[in-house]
Amino acid sequence: MSALTQAKVSRTRLGLYASLLPPLLWMSLLYFVPLVILMSYSVWRLEAFDIVKEFSLTNFRAIATNPSYRVVIARTVATALGVTLIDAAIALPMGFFIAKRSGRWRGLLTLLVILPLWSSYLVRVFAWKIILGYNGVLNSALLALGILQEPSSIFLYNQFSTVLTFVHVWLPFMILPVITAFEKLPDDLLEASADLNAPPVATVWRVVLPLVTPGVFAGSINVFALTMGDFITPSLVGGPGGIMLGNVISSQFGVAYNWPLGSAFALVVMLIVFLGLAIALNRGALSQL
Repeated sequence: MSALTQAKVSRTRLGLYASLLPPLLWMSLLYFVPLVILMSYSVWRLEAFDIVKEFSLTNFRAIATNPSYRVVIARTVATALGVTLIDAAIALPMGFFIAKRSGRWRGLLTLLVILPLWSSYLVRVFAWKIILGYNGVLNSALLALGILQEPSSIFLYNQFSTVLTFVHVWLPFMILPVITAFEKLPDDLLEASADLNAPPVATVWRVVLPLVTPGVFAGSINVFALTMGDFITPSLVGGPGGIMLGNVISSQFGVAYNWPLGSAFALVVMLIVFLGLAIALNRGALSQL
Protein backbone atom coordinates (compact mmCIF):
# COMPACT_ATOMS: atom_id res chain seq x y z
CA MET A 1 0.00 0.00 0.00
CA SER A 2 1.42 3.37 -1.02
CA ALA A 3 1.93 6.26 1.35
CA LEU A 4 -0.82 8.25 -0.42
CA THR A 5 -3.31 5.40 0.01
CA GLN A 6 -2.39 5.01 3.68
CA ALA A 7 -2.92 8.74 4.20
CA LYS A 8 -6.39 8.53 2.59
CA VAL A 9 -7.34 5.57 4.77
CA SER A 10 -6.12 7.40 7.89
CA ARG A 11 -8.17 10.48 7.00
CA THR A 12 -11.23 8.33 6.37
CA ARG A 13 -10.89 6.63 9.75
CA LEU A 14 -10.29 9.95 11.47
CA GLY A 15 -13.43 11.37 9.86
CA LEU A 16 -15.41 8.32 10.96
CA TYR A 17 -14.20 8.63 14.55
CA ALA A 18 -14.90 12.36 14.54
CA SER A 19 -18.47 11.77 13.31
CA LEU A 20 -19.05 9.13 16.00
CA LEU A 21 -17.72 11.30 18.83
CA PRO A 22 -20.80 13.61 19.27
CA PRO A 23 -23.36 10.76 19.52
CA LEU A 24 -21.05 8.83 21.85
CA LEU A 25 -20.72 11.85 24.12
CA TRP A 26 -24.48 12.39 23.94
CA MET A 27 -25.18 8.76 24.88
CA SER A 28 -22.63 8.89 27.68
CA LEU A 29 -24.05 12.04 29.24
CA LEU A 30 -27.74 11.24 28.84
CA TYR A 31 -27.80 7.45 29.20
CA PHE A 32 -24.70 5.74 30.55
CA VAL A 33 -23.86 8.28 33.26
CA PRO A 34 -27.45 8.35 34.64
CA LEU A 35 -27.50 4.55 34.46
CA VAL A 36 -24.32 4.31 36.54
CA ILE A 37 -25.80 6.76 39.06
CA LEU A 38 -29.02 4.70 39.18
CA MET A 39 -27.07 1.52 39.80
CA SER A 40 -25.08 3.23 42.55
CA TYR A 41 -28.23 4.37 44.34
CA SER A 42 -29.73 0.88 44.09
CA VAL A 43 -26.98 -0.60 46.30
CA TRP A 44 -27.17 2.17 48.89
CA ARG A 45 -29.82 2.29 51.62
CA LEU A 46 -32.04 4.78 53.40
CA GLU A 47 -31.76 5.19 57.17
CA ALA A 48 -33.74 7.87 59.05
CA PHE A 49 -34.29 9.83 55.80
CA ASP A 50 -30.54 9.84 55.13
CA ILE A 51 -29.04 7.95 52.21
CA VAL A 52 -26.16 5.79 53.48
CA LYS A 53 -23.63 5.44 50.66
CA GLU A 54 -22.44 1.97 51.56
CA PHE A 55 -22.79 -1.16 49.45
CA SER A 56 -25.87 -3.11 50.48
CA LEU A 57 -28.36 -5.48 48.88
CA THR A 58 -31.09 -4.43 51.30
CA ASN A 59 -33.29 -2.97 48.59
CA PHE A 60 -33.18 -6.05 46.36
CA ARG A 61 -33.76 -8.27 49.38
CA ALA A 62 -36.84 -6.20 50.27
CA ILE A 63 -38.18 -6.51 46.73
CA ALA A 64 -37.66 -10.28 46.72
CA THR A 65 -39.15 -10.96 50.15
CA ASN A 66 -42.02 -8.47 50.34
CA PRO A 67 -45.25 -10.17 49.13
CA SER A 68 -46.81 -6.84 48.14
CA TYR A 69 -43.89 -6.00 45.88
CA ARG A 70 -44.04 -9.43 44.26
CA VAL A 71 -47.75 -8.93 43.56
CA VAL A 72 -47.05 -5.58 41.92
CA ILE A 73 -44.29 -7.07 39.77
CA ALA A 74 -46.53 -9.97 38.71
CA ARG A 75 -49.42 -7.60 37.94
CA THR A 76 -47.19 -5.34 35.87
CA VAL A 77 -45.68 -8.17 33.83
CA ALA A 78 -49.10 -9.79 33.30
CA THR A 79 -50.62 -6.47 32.20
CA ALA A 80 -47.73 -5.76 29.83
CA LEU A 81 -47.97 -9.23 28.29
CA GLY A 82 -51.74 -9.00 27.99
CA VAL A 83 -51.62 -5.59 26.31
CA THR A 84 -48.90 -6.83 23.95
CA LEU A 85 -50.90 -9.91 22.91
CA ILE A 86 -54.09 -7.91 22.34
CA ASP A 87 -52.27 -5.28 20.28
CA ALA A 88 -50.59 -8.01 18.22
CA ALA A 89 -53.96 -9.67 17.56
CA ILE A 90 -55.35 -6.33 16.35
CA ALA A 91 -52.25 -5.28 14.41
CA LEU A 92 -51.88 -8.46 12.32
CA PRO A 93 -55.11 -8.16 10.28
CA MET A 94 -54.82 -4.37 10.13
CA GLY A 95 -51.21 -4.54 8.99
CA PHE A 96 -52.06 -7.14 6.32
CA PHE A 97 -54.95 -5.08 4.98
CA ILE A 98 -52.98 -1.82 4.88
CA ALA A 99 -49.87 -3.37 3.30
CA LYS A 100 -51.49 -5.81 0.87
CA ARG A 101 -55.11 -4.87 0.22
CA SER A 102 -55.52 -1.10 0.63
CA GLY A 103 -54.05 -0.14 -2.77
CA ARG A 104 -53.89 3.60 -3.29
CA TRP A 105 -55.38 4.17 0.17
CA ARG A 106 -52.29 2.76 1.88
CA GLY A 107 -50.75 6.17 2.58
CA LEU A 108 -53.97 7.55 4.04
CA LEU A 109 -54.56 4.51 6.25
CA THR A 110 -50.97 4.60 7.50
CA LEU A 111 -51.45 8.28 8.29
CA LEU A 112 -54.58 7.45 10.28
CA VAL A 113 -52.55 4.93 12.30
CA ILE A 114 -49.92 7.57 13.08
CA LEU A 115 -52.45 10.36 13.68
CA PRO A 116 -53.16 9.54 17.38
CA LEU A 117 -49.46 10.00 18.13
CA TRP A 118 -49.80 13.67 17.16
CA SER A 119 -52.03 14.29 20.16
CA SER A 120 -50.90 14.44 23.76
CA TYR A 121 -50.61 11.16 25.64
CA LEU A 122 -52.56 12.70 28.53
CA VAL A 123 -55.36 13.75 26.18
CA ARG A 124 -55.81 10.17 25.00
CA VAL A 125 -55.83 8.81 28.56
CA PHE A 126 -58.29 11.45 29.76
CA ALA A 127 -60.47 10.68 26.73
CA TRP A 128 -60.88 7.11 27.97
CA LYS A 129 -61.57 8.42 31.46
CA ILE A 130 -64.39 10.50 30.00
CA ILE A 131 -65.72 7.57 27.95
CA LEU A 132 -65.68 5.04 30.80
CA GLY A 133 -66.61 7.35 33.69
CA TYR A 134 -69.74 7.20 35.85
CA ASN A 135 -71.33 10.01 33.84
CA GLY A 136 -69.30 9.24 30.73
CA VAL A 137 -70.14 8.48 27.13
CA LEU A 138 -70.47 4.71 27.60
CA ASN A 139 -72.85 4.95 30.55
CA SER A 140 -74.93 7.57 28.76
CA ALA A 141 -75.23 5.36 25.68
CA LEU A 142 -76.22 2.30 27.73
CA LEU A 143 -78.82 4.36 29.60
CA ALA A 144 -80.24 5.69 26.34
CA LEU A 145 -80.50 2.16 24.95
CA GLY A 146 -82.25 0.95 28.09
CA ILE A 147 -79.52 -1.59 28.89
CA LEU A 148 -78.79 0.09 32.23
CA GLN A 149 -81.28 1.69 34.58
CA GLU A 150 -78.64 3.84 36.28
CA PRO A 151 -74.98 4.68 35.62
CA SER A 152 -72.46 2.02 36.58
CA SER A 153 -68.95 2.47 37.96
CA ILE A 154 -67.67 -0.95 36.80
CA PHE A 155 -66.08 0.43 33.62
CA LEU A 156 -63.49 2.63 35.32
CA TYR A 157 -60.81 2.30 38.01
CA ASN A 158 -60.08 -1.37 37.48
CA GLN A 159 -57.83 -3.67 35.48
CA PHE A 160 -60.20 -3.60 32.51
CA SER A 161 -59.95 0.17 32.07
CA THR A 162 -56.16 0.05 32.49
CA VAL A 163 -55.68 -2.63 29.83
CA LEU A 164 -58.16 -0.99 27.45
CA THR A 165 -56.40 2.36 27.69
CA PHE A 166 -52.97 0.80 27.23
CA VAL A 167 -54.17 -1.17 24.19
CA HIS A 168 -55.38 2.01 22.54
CA VAL A 169 -52.49 4.36 23.29
CA TRP A 170 -49.75 1.86 22.34
CA LEU A 171 -51.47 0.30 19.31
CA PRO A 172 -49.65 2.47 16.69
CA PHE A 173 -46.30 1.25 18.03
CA MET A 174 -47.39 -2.31 17.19
CA ILE A 175 -49.08 -1.65 13.85
CA LEU A 176 -46.24 0.24 12.18
CA PRO A 177 -43.60 -2.54 12.43
CA VAL A 178 -46.21 -5.08 11.38
CA ILE A 179 -47.04 -3.02 8.29
CA THR A 180 -43.34 -2.92 7.43
CA ALA A 181 -43.10 -6.70 7.83
CA PHE A 182 -46.09 -7.29 5.54
CA GLU A 183 -44.68 -4.91 2.94
CA LYS A 184 -41.56 -7.11 2.79
CA LEU A 185 -43.67 -10.25 2.34
CA PRO A 186 -43.43 -11.31 -1.35
CA ASP A 187 -46.82 -11.59 -3.04
CA ASP A 188 -45.43 -14.52 -5.04
CA LEU A 189 -45.43 -16.68 -1.91
CA LEU A 190 -49.13 -16.04 -1.32
CA GLU A 191 -49.90 -16.79 -4.96
CA ALA A 192 -47.81 -19.98 -4.85
CA SER A 193 -49.62 -21.12 -1.72
CA ALA A 194 -52.97 -20.51 -3.44
CA ASP A 195 -51.80 -22.38 -6.57
CA LEU A 196 -50.94 -25.37 -4.39
CA ASN A 197 -54.52 -25.32 -3.02
CA ALA A 198 -53.36 -24.59 0.50
CA PRO A 199 -56.27 -23.52 2.73
CA PRO A 200 -56.14 -19.92 4.03
CA VAL A 201 -55.41 -21.11 7.58
CA ALA A 202 -52.41 -23.13 6.37
CA THR A 203 -51.15 -20.16 4.34
CA VAL A 204 -51.33 -17.88 7.34
CA TRP A 205 -49.76 -20.40 9.72
CA ARG A 206 -46.98 -21.78 7.50
CA VAL A 207 -46.19 -18.86 5.16
CA VAL A 208 -47.33 -15.52 6.55
CA LEU A 209 -46.67 -15.78 10.28
CA PRO A 210 -43.07 -17.08 10.04
CA LEU A 211 -42.14 -14.18 7.75
CA VAL A 212 -43.87 -11.40 9.71
CA THR A 213 -42.80 -12.68 13.13
CA PRO A 214 -39.82 -10.24 13.29
CA GLY A 215 -42.22 -7.33 12.81
CA VAL A 216 -44.54 -8.67 15.50
CA PHE A 217 -41.64 -9.02 17.93
CA ALA A 218 -40.41 -5.52 17.08
CA GLY A 219 -43.81 -4.07 17.88
CA SER A 220 -44.13 -6.30 20.94
CA ILE A 221 -40.97 -5.03 22.58
CA ASN A 222 -42.19 -1.46 21.98
CA VAL A 223 -45.56 -2.10 23.60
CA PHE A 224 -44.14 -4.28 26.40
CA ALA A 225 -41.45 -1.75 27.39
CA LEU A 226 -43.84 1.22 27.29
CA THR A 227 -46.39 -0.60 29.45
CA MET A 228 -43.81 -1.81 31.98
CA GLY A 229 -42.58 1.70 32.75
CA ASP A 230 -45.85 3.64 32.59
CA PHE A 231 -47.34 5.14 35.74
CA ILE A 232 -49.77 7.75 34.38
CA THR A 233 -52.44 5.42 33.00
CA PRO A 234 -52.70 3.27 36.17
CA SER A 235 -52.92 6.47 38.24
CA LEU A 236 -55.70 8.02 36.14
CA VAL A 237 -57.86 5.04 35.16
CA GLY A 238 -56.55 2.09 37.18
CA GLY A 239 -57.53 3.05 40.69
CA PRO A 240 -55.84 1.93 43.94
CA GLY A 241 -56.09 -1.75 43.02
CA GLY A 242 -54.20 -1.30 39.76
CA ILE A 243 -50.86 -0.08 41.05
CA MET A 244 -47.97 -1.02 38.77
CA LEU A 245 -44.19 -0.81 38.99
CA GLY A 246 -44.16 2.67 37.50
CA ASN A 247 -46.37 3.92 40.33
CA VAL A 248 -44.13 2.31 42.95
CA ILE A 249 -41.00 3.88 41.43
CA SER A 250 -42.68 7.28 41.23
CA SER A 251 -43.80 7.13 44.86
CA GLN A 252 -40.37 6.02 46.08
CA PHE A 253 -38.63 8.91 44.35
CA GLY A 254 -41.35 11.39 45.30
CA VAL A 255 -43.45 10.83 48.41
CA ALA A 256 -41.27 8.31 50.26
CA TYR A 257 -37.93 9.91 49.36
CA ASN A 258 -36.46 6.41 49.22
CA TRP A 259 -34.29 6.86 46.15
CA PRO A 260 -32.27 3.67 46.75
CA LEU A 261 -35.38 1.48 46.75
CA GLY A 262 -36.81 3.36 43.77
CA SER A 263 -33.54 2.81 41.89
CA ALA A 264 -33.64 -0.91 42.69
CA PHE A 265 -37.20 -1.13 41.32
CA ALA A 266 -36.10 0.75 38.19
CA LEU A 267 -33.33 -1.79 37.64
CA VAL A 268 -35.86 -4.61 38.02
CA VAL A 269 -37.97 -3.01 35.26
CA MET A 270 -34.90 -2.59 33.06
CA LEU A 271 -33.89 -6.22 33.62
CA ILE A 272 -37.33 -7.49 32.62
CA VAL A 273 -37.43 -5.23 29.55
CA PHE A 274 -33.90 -6.24 28.50
CA LEU A 275 -34.92 -9.90 28.81
CA GLY A 276 -37.87 -9.25 26.49
CA LEU A 277 -35.59 -7.28 24.14
CA ALA A 278 -33.13 -10.19 23.99
CA ILE A 279 -35.94 -12.57 23.03
CA ALA A 280 -37.22 -10.14 20.38
CA LEU A 281 -33.76 -9.57 18.89
CA ASN A 282 -33.19 -13.31 18.78
CA ARG A 283 -36.28 -13.56 16.56
CA GLY A 284 -34.99 -10.94 14.12
CA ALA A 285 -36.86 -7.91 15.46
CA LEU A 286 -33.87 -5.60 14.91
CA SER A 287 -34.52 -5.52 11.16
CA GLN A 288 -38.01 -4.10 11.79
CA LEU A 289 -37.17 -1.47 14.44
